[in-house]
Amino acid sequence: MRVKVFQEEDEDDLSEVINTFLQEHADIRVCDIKLSTDILEDEEDTLTLFTVLLIYL
Repeated sequence: MRVKVFQEEDEDDLSEVINTFLQEHADIRVCDIKLSTDILEDEEDTLTLFTVLLIYL
């Protein structure tokens, strides 16, 4: 079993990166996907990070 972590600031970018990885590794079998969203704020800005943990064989 292996894992791969993807992290992007935009949901569409995250989808694109994951889809590209899956196309380039068509022989893998996805076992599970975990998604988390983090919102980081300071006095001037807000940053949203979308993170996926892909568990595969």
